[in-house]
Formats: sequence, C-alpha cells, structure tokens
Amino acid sequence: MERGKVKNSRTNPLVSIITPTFNRAEFIEQAVNSVLGQTYSNFELLIVDDGSTDDTRKRLDNALEDPRVHYFYQSNQGQSVARNLALSRARGDLICFLDSDNYWPDNKLKNQIALLADNPDSDVVYGDTVTIDEYDREISRKNMKRYSGHIARYMIRDNCVSMNTAMARRSCFDELGAMSGTRRVADDYDLWLRFSARFRFLYIPEFWAYYRVMEDQISSDKTRRVDSNWRIINDFRREFPDAMSKRDFDSGFAAFHCRKARYLASKGAKREATREILEAMKLEPAGRAVWRSFAAVLLKRPI
Repeated sequence: MERGKVKNSRTNPLVSIITPTFNRAEFIEQAVNSVLGQTYSNFELLIVDDGSTDDTRKRLDNALEDPRVHYFYQSNQGQSVARNLALSRARGDLICFLDSDNYWPDNKLKNQIALLADNPDSDVVYGDTVTIDEYDREISRKNMKRYSGHIARYMIRDNCVSMNTAMARRSCFDELGAMSGTRRVADDYDLWLRFSARFRFLYIPEFWAYYRVMEDQISSDKTRRVDSNWRIINDFRREFPDAMSKRDFDSGFAAFHCRKARYLASKGAKREATREILEAMKLEPAGRAVWRSFAAVLLKRPI
C-alpha cells in the first residue's frame, strides 16, 4: 500500500475508516452517521459493499454527498476481501475498522489520535465495547480482559483486541500486510495476532464502539470460528516462531484445546471433548486451567 501524502499529518493525521457491508441496509446509516458525527473531521470513510442484494446503496445516497465518503462494490467474496480492497485504496496515516451493523461514540477518533500522539511507542490503541441487540437495546458492558504492550503471549490464547474499537498506524500494514483474504471468519484475530508479533498495543478501558449481536452474524457461528482459530494459531507459530517462548506457545495451544473441549462438551460431544483435554494435558500437564476444564467437561458445563 502506498502512503498517502497528507498535509500536517503529525498534528492532523488523515484517518482511513474501513466499513465492509453485506445486506445491512437496516443499520448502515447509523454506522455511517456515527462516523460523520465524529468530533475529529480529517477522515475518509471507505465503504465496500460485498454484493448486497438489499437497498444498501440507496440508503447511502445522502452520505455519499460528503466527499469524505467513498463507496465500492464487489461480488460477494467475504469481509476479509472487502477490507483488503478498502485498505488498497486507503490514504490515511491511521486505520480504523467499523462494521456496518455497529457504531461509534462521537469522540472515538479524537481521543485515540491524542493517545497515539502521547504514546509514540504504541502502534495500536483499542478499548471496550457496549453490546447491544438489533433494536439498540443495551445487553452488557462486560468485556473480556485486555492487555497493553507486547501482547502476543495473551493473543495466542484468545483474541483480546476488539476490531471495531482499534486504531492502528499505517506502518503496521506496510510492514506485515493486510487481511489474509482467505478466511471467512476470524480474519480480525488473524490480523491482530500477526501484529502482536511485532508491534505494541495500548489498551484503554473506555467504550469506543457499540457492538450489535444478532443471530445471522458470521461471528455467531462458534464451530466455524473454533476451526478457523486453530488454523490461525498454527499458521502464526510457523510464521513467527520467535514471537514468544516455547512455553508460552504451548500454554496458548493448551488454552485453545481447553476452550474447544468445553465447547464440544456443551454440545454433548463428550468423547471429542475428552480428546481435546488430553491434548491440552500433553502441552501443559500441571496447568490449573487444564484441570478446571477437565472437570468442566466431566460436568458438561457450557463454554
């Protein structure tokens, strides 16, 4: 990707915001309006329509009158490919992602730009989400544990970076590339895990996105996500063997087997779950989490 030439990029950096969408006409306007309503105005919004068959394009008529908003259409190839198309056109020094069924508070960009300016050693800043339903009703403000600094040893265990809250320096993509383009699910995990091998993350416990939960979301398919995560962590270990110690790698892989075991047990697949626990025990035989998962599998507790 070529870096765009932006005037006063240090004090007023251009932010490229990437929004893939597929048949989200009901929510796309809210997502776009949350960008247009930001208190920081030097941005470009790149919307990639991944083959929508609803009236998504018509819903964007008003927004496209703003010269900062750009619309691209492609046949349905998945959001990973859609994000890569936008990344190839992005000119900003900073990159953000906003899914078309989510939205931001109005100070998201301004606050994050200030944080990166104050923390020049950090490459990615991210935060927490407010979970909402399809009617904008709040479900929860509870978030998983997140980390700052070199977070690879945490990321190998689970993805703690919220895609819709993150802001990353363009240099990260210049060095390690964009999305894999091959994964229909968990492409965000693949990206942040790779970035964690080289770059520093800054977690701020602020709510920087409203994350919508619906039954037809790709991320709601746990079986596909578990399978994809397994391929991701194996690819990562092969491509970045020096990202952490063997002990941390083994511990992370054991954690994966435990999560998969608990998930399988919750589906009634006790034999398959037991096999996963045995794999975890090989990697981390004295691990407390492994033995807690073993007990959970026996009791068929849900993940």
